[in-house]
Amino acid sequence: MENNNKINDVLVKLINDIWILEKRALVTEEFEELTANDFHVIEAIGLGKGDNMGNIAKRLNVTVGTLTTNVNSLVNKQYAKRSRSQADRRVVYVKLTPKGIKAYEHHEQYHNNMTQAIVGRMTEEELPVLEKMLDSLAEFFESNAGEVVKGKKAMGKVHK
Repeated sequence: MENNNKINDVLVKLINDIWILEKRALVTEEFEELTANDFHVIEAIGLGKGDNMGNIAKRLNVTVGTLTTNVNSLVNKQYAKRSRSQADRRVVYVKLTPKGIKAYEHHEQYHNNMTQAIVGRMTEEELPVLEKMLDSLAEFFESNAGEVVKGKKAMGKVHK
């Protein structure tokens, strides 16, 4: 039980630290009008031809209504643009502008630096253990994402 408490304490601190440090690293003078959440929406939109709102919302585990609010903000700040499908006018596509692509690359560089800082300190033998641990965390979060979006408490268990 003591190990469980220690792991819990480390996970809670780690999640909080990641949010705080990521915000400090991303919201620079150049990108001061963006929030950490904006960067995650930009990441979900991705590079390329863009994607429809439904697919982006699924990647973020949010409703299309919530995403609409976020995209409105990014469009107003000129980081993204939207367009309607010619085949079905109900379908809205979102694409990054050049300014949005620059923010995407800034976010990606932060994540690359963070990953390299961690991986660079580990031996080849330790890497599979870290990967297994991170897979378990990801499975837990993915298995509970739907419940969180619906406003329910995340209490599911990961089974492997």
